[in-house]
Amino acid sequence: MNAEKLRLQETKAHHIHWKRWGPYLSERQWGTVREDYSATGEAWDYFPHEQARSRAYRWGEDGIGGISDYHQHICFGLAVWNGHDPILKERLFGLTGPEGNHGEDVKELYYYLDATPTHSYLKMLYKYPQTLYNYAWLVEENRRRGKDLPEFELIDTGAFNGDRYFDIFIEYAKDKPEDILIKITCVNRGPDPARIHVLPQLWFRNTWSWSDDGDIRRPHVKAGNGSWLEVHHPQVGDYRLYYEGSPELLFCDNETNSQKLFGSGNSHGYFKDAFHEYVIDGRQEAVNPARTGTKATAYDTLSIAAGESQSIRLRLSKSDAGVTNPFADFDTIYAQRRADADEFYDELQEGVKTDDAKLVQRQALAGMIWSKQFYHYDIPRWLNGDPGQPAPPPQRKEGRNHEWFHLNNADVVSMPDKWEYPWYAAWDLAFHCLPLALVDPQFAKHQLVLMTREWYMHPNGQLPAYEWAFGDVNPPVHAWATWRVYQIDRKQTGKPDRDFLERVFHKLMLNFTWWVNRKDYDDRNVFQGGFLGLDNIGVFDRSAPLMNGGRLDQADGTAWMGMYCLNLMRIALELAKENPVYQDIATKFFEHFLHIAEAINSMGEDAHGLWDEEDEFYYDMLHLPNGEARPMKIRSMVGLVPLFAIETLEADLIERAPEFAKRLEWVLENRPHLANLVSRWQVPGRGERRLLALLRGHRMKRVLARMLDETEFLSDYGIRAVSRYHKDHPYVLHCDGQVLQCYGQDLSVEYQPAESNTGMFGGNSNWRGPIWFPVNYLIVESLEKFHHYYGDDFKVECPTNSGNYMTINEVAQELSRRLCSIFLKDADGKRAVFGQYPHLQENSQFRDHLLFHEYFHGDTGRGVGASHQTGWTGVVAKLLHPKREAVH
Repeated sequence: MNAEKLRLQETKAHHIHWKRWGPYLSERQWGTVREDYSATGEAWDYFPHEQARSRAYRWGEDGIGGISDYHQHICFGLAVWNGHDPILKERLFGLTGPEGNHGEDVKELYYYLDATPTHSYLKMLYKYPQTLYNYAWLVEENRRRGKDLPEFELIDTGAFNGDRYFDIFIEYAKDKPEDILIKITCVNRGPDPARIHVLPQLWFRNTWSWSDDGDIRRPHVKAGNGSWLEVHHPQVGDYRLYYEGSPELLFCDNETNSQKLFGSGNSHGYFKDAFHEYVIDGRQEAVNPARTGTKATAYDTLSIAAGESQSIRLRLSKSDAGVTNPFADFDTIYAQRRADADEFYDELQEGVKTDDAKLVQRQALAGMIWSKQFYHYDIPRWLNGDPGQPAPPPQRKEGRNHEWFHLNNADVVSMPDKWEYPWYAAWDLAFHCLPLALVDPQFAKHQLVLMTREWYMHPNGQLPAYEWAFGDVNPPVHAWATWRVYQIDRKQTGKPDRDFLERVFHKLMLNFTWWVNRKDYDDRNVFQGGFLGLDNIGVFDRSAPLMNGGRLDQADGTAWMGMYCLNLMRIALELAKENPVYQDIATKFFEHFLHIAEAINSMGEDAHGLWDEEDEFYYDMLHLPNGEARPMKIRSMVGLVPLFAIETLEADLIERAPEFAKRLEWVLENRPHLANLVSRWQVPGRGERRLLALLRGHRMKRVLARMLDETEFLSDYGIRAVSRYHKDHPYVLHCDGQVLQCYGQDLSVEYQPAESNTGMFGGNSNWRGPIWFPVNYLIVESLEKFHHYYGDDFKVECPTNSGNYMTINEVAQELSRRLCSIFLKDADGKRAVFGQYPHLQENSQFRDHLLFHEYFHGDTGRGVGASHQTGWTGVVAKLLHPKREAVH
C-alpha cells in the first residue's frame, strides 16, 4: 500500500486526522449571499470587491492559494505586490454579475497543478503581471461590450506580453497532520530583473465580533522569542509559524475599518487593511507596534534576475509537534511528499494511454481536491442577526431563503468553483463525487450523505439547490451518484458499503415523495420540475409562473423522474440481498417507472404525450389557459434526457428477489399495455435479462440518429445542448399570430455555440449550444447500458448519414474520445480548450496548464463560462480512467 493510501486508511479509521488542514479557504467571500445583509438581496452591491480588503467577513474567509483548519478558525494565504498595482493582491479579482457582458467572471490566471486527497501535498500556480494590473480597464471594457462579443480577459490586456510576469508556485507538504511545510517560489519569466513584495499571511476568521463573549474567546498571534510567530486559538490550540531569514513582521486585526468605509466608528485601531496601507501607502502607523493581533505577516521583498527564481520557506506546526529545527529536514520531507504524490498517481493511472492524458487527468483531480471549501451559513442567525450588531432589515424575513429556517451548514464541501461559485450546488456535487471517488471514496460518500442530513435537507424532503435560491429545483441525480459511488467504492475496496447505501436511500425516498407531491401538477406522472439546470435552453424561465396561468409539462423533468425511479429500484434490489423487505420498495419504484414511461410516451387517447411522432423527438408541452396543448418544438438537451432513464436487470439479480420477481411477472401478464414497456432478452444458460428504459427499439434509434447528426447535436467535442438546426431555424414562440416577448426580447431559441446573447436568466446562462460535461457524461453511461442489453449485433450509424456503423458501446467510446479531445493535444500540439489564444497554445509556461471551464464552444471546443469550474467538468478524469467499472 502506497503512503498516501495509508494516510487515507488512517483517516478513515479516525486514527490520524490527516485532513484536519486542507485547501478549505474560499477564493471569494465578497459578493456572496451569506455576506449580504441588504433589504433587497443585491449581494454583488452590498459587499463589493473594493471593500473586501477593509471589511471583516461574517461567514468565511478568502485568499490566494490558501489553507485552513477544518472549521476555518486559522487561515493562511498569500498576498503579493508588484510595485505598480493600486492595491495589495490578497484575493483574486473578478467582475460581478452585472459588470460582465456575460455575467460574473474571475479576471486572473491561476492553476491547480497537483493535490493528494489527504492534502499531504498541494501545488498551485498563480500568474502575476509585473506591470500595472488594470482593474478599471477590465471593468469598463466588459461593460462596453455587448452580449454578441466575447468576454474581455486579463490576457487580452497584454499583461503577459514579453513574458513580463511572475510565476508564483504555492506548495504545501505535511510531515504530520498539524505540521505543514509551506514553500512559495517566485519565478521571474521576464527579460529584466524585477522586484516582488511577498506577504505570507496568517489570520483568524473573525468569530468574536458576532458573539457576546468575543473578548473572552478572542484568539491572537504575536512575535515569538525566536524566528516564529506564536499562534493561539481557544478552540484550535497553539501553533507556531516558523520563517527563515529576517522578514519584517507586521500585525493588525481582522476587523472592519469602519471609519474608512462608512465615515463612522473607531478611527484608532489596526484594521484588516493595515498591510495594504503599510505597503502601498507607506503608512507605518497602520500596523500594530506591539507586534500582536489577529492577522500577521512575515513581509519580504525579493529582487529576482531575469529567468531566475527565489523561494520563501515557512512551517506551520502545532506547538507540541516536537519541531526543534524547522528547516533542517524541510527539503527531505518536501521531496518525499512529492514522491508520495507521484507514487499515488502512478498507481491510479496505470493503463492511461499517454503522458498527456495523465497530465490532464491529474490536473482535473487536483482541481477537484483544491475546490473543497469550508462553508458556513446559519439561516436563522442570518435572518435574525447577531448580538450587538444592527438588526437586519425586516424585508429579509420574507426574502431570499427565508423558508430554509432549518439550514445550518458548517462543513467542508466540494464546490463547483471557489471564485465564481463559492457555494455548493446539490446537483453539481453529485457529479463531483464520481471523480472524487477515484481518489477518495470516503470523502465522496461523506458528501452525498451530507446533502441529506437534517441541517441541509428541508423537512419537506427537498434538497438545497444553492445559496442564491435554496428552494430552486435541481435535477434529481443524487440517487444516481449514490449508486455509482457505491459501485466505485466496492470495486476499490472489495467491500460493499451497504450502510452508506441504506443511509442515503431512506432520505432519498423522502426527496422522491417531495418531487411527486410538488412537481406532478395533476397526478398524471408527468412532471413540471422548473429550472432543472437548463435555465437558458428554453424560451422563458421555467421556474417562474407561466403567462396567464399556463403550465409546462417538461420532457426532461419527467425523464429525470423516470431515471430517479430506476436508480432507487436498483438500490433497493441491492439492499434486498441482505434484507428481503426492500423487495417491496423495489417493486414500488418499478411500477412507478412504468407509469411514468406510459405517461411520457402517451397519456391516453384524449391526451398528449411528450413524444412527437412527426419529428420523432421529445418536447416540452405548453398548456395554455384556453385548454390548448402546444409542443415546444425546440431540439435541445431536453429531448435527450429520456436516454438517461435506463436500467438492465440480470436474471440472477431477479432470482435473488423472488417477491419482486413475482410482482414483475404479474405486471407483465396482467397489464399488457405496461408489459410492452419492458424488454427481455434470452441469455443461454442465464435466463432472461430485462431492460427498463423510456426509450427502446425504434424510438431509441430515432433519437440517436438525431443526436449523432453533425448538422444537429453531434460536435467534434461532444453533444451540443441545442441542435445546430436552430442556427438557421430559430424557434419563436407565437400566440394569436404575435411573437411573444419578455424583457424586450422575442421569446425564441437559436443555436448559440458559446456565450449567450440573452440576459434573461442572469449570469453565465450559456446553455444555447455549448458542450456541457455532466449531461454528456450521462449520455455516455446510458449508451453503455444500452449496449449491455442489445450487444454487438445492434448497430447505429455514427455520424448519421456517414455510412459508418458502430455498436452502441463504440458510439459511447467515440463520444468519450470527442469530449476528452477538448483538453488533449491534437496532432499539431494544440488544445481545443485554449481556443483563439496562441499564447496559451504555444508558450511553454502556459500550454500544459489546464483550465476546466463550465462548458465548451459547441463548434470549436474552446472553454466558455466559469474558467476554473473544475466541478462537474472534472468528470473528464473519469472518462480518461482506464479501469472504469461496469455501470450496469
